Amino acid sequence: MLFRKAMSELLKWKKDPNKRALLITGARQIGKTYLVREFAKKNYENCVEINFIHNENAHKIFSGNLDAKTIYTQLTANIKQALKPGKTLIFLDEIQECPNARTAIKFLVEDGRFDIIESGSLLGVNYKHVKSFPVGFEQKLQMYPMDYEEFCIACGTQDKTFAYLKECFENKTLVLDGVHEEMLSLFRLYTIVGGMPAAVQKYLDTEDIGSVISVQKDINSMYRNDITQYALLNKEKITAIYDNIPSQLDDKNRRFQLATIDKNARMRSYEDSFVWLKDAGVALPCFNLKEPKIPLKINEQSRLFKLFLSDCGLLSAASMGDIQFEILNDNMSVNMGSILENVFAQELVAHGFELRYFNKQCVGELDFVVQKGSSVLALEIKSGKNYTMHAALNNALEVKDWSLDSGIVFCKGNVAQDGKITYLPWYMIMFLEQNVIKSLKVKLDLKYV
Repeated sequence: MLFRKAMSELLKWKKDPNKRALLITGARQIGKTYLVREFAKKNYENCVEINFIHNENAHKIFSGNLDAKTIYTQLTANIKQALKPGKTLIFLDEIQECPNARTAIKFLVEDGRFDIIESGSLLGVNYKHVKSFPVGFEQKLQMYPMDYEEFCIACGTQDKTFAYLKECFENKTLVLDGVHEEMLSLFRLYTIVGGMPAAVQKYLDTEDIGSVISVQKDINSMYRNDITQYALLNKEKITAIYDNIPSQLDDKNRRFQLATIDKNARMRSYEDSFVWLKDAGVALPCFNLKEPKIPLKINEQSRLFKLFLSDCGLLSAASMGDIQFEILNDNMSVNMGSILENVFAQELVAHGFELRYFNKQCVGELDFVVQKGSSVLALEIKSGKNYTMHAALNNALEVKDWSLDSGIVFCKGNVAQDGKITYLPWYMIMFLEQNVIKSLKVKLDLKYV
């Protein structure tokens, strides 16, 4: 099976004695169902899978009383098998199709006899149909397409290689030339195959990029069909935005311009359409900052943004020309800027960062600005050979009133350090992780209160 980091989260969830239902969300075709099935095979005697799209009778299970006893009676009648308490996983797949099932989660968790996993692709756009959310009875896990590290593992990269590269990353030491070139080749391959599991598996099975592109185009078509099927309003606007993402990213400043869709368009009338694409998990907005100051959130300009696709492989497949051949042959000048930025956007999101950039005429543009704990980092993504030329980054680091601690230039070169600026190979984005507070205990002394 394809290695997914999310498997460790499922194992952690299973060991929790006070576990709630686990809700796995994310866009279609990113491997949610496959992951749960593999998890169930290795960790439960029985797995009852109810898919609310494929099983026409499944909705009836939740059409009457939603107490646990009634639901389990209906469920066993539907599947015609006994449920073993403590040894059975109940997997409710595509739960967005049955809002009553989402409401019933509270009662199933309170009952406690069985472990419950829910999975949904369009929960973000179907939330209005749920009568009562099971607040306090769900633990959420957001999934994304396979990231670059998962892709490398699928392609056979060894643990010792990752350990060596991470040591180079942490100590800022040069990577051996042979390893460096191989990792760059894998990174170029990832930019066109991307992280959709079906596309990755097709590549592993065939090594045929043409077959991979066919899979990617099918997924792009599915996403467009979802707009027609699930968007209650603004179907044409949402479709127009989705279709325009590749050409908008290929523009020099990458910022999404409504005028290219309709010269008379106003952002106010399109806002809900952008939100739909974000909530469906197929687009990643990256907002401009007024100033790169902590907290970055309050400095966002919500109407100035770039819009990336959730997967760089889908972007490659939607781009014009023979771009895949050019990228594989190290011709990064051909539309590489947009696809390269898309790779970093999806990597940053998968690693827990929110997407923001900075663009001001007197300074220039910083491709990404991320907050890592109490630090703010400016990231520049360079596709060409002149990666040491970065006037905007130099200008931004000189402004004392801003919160920028340092800058990272991701490039095809090797590891290097120059003052506040670190040069890292593209592939080392896999080691840039958001700080996670695992435990924070606070003891108050209130004896004088």
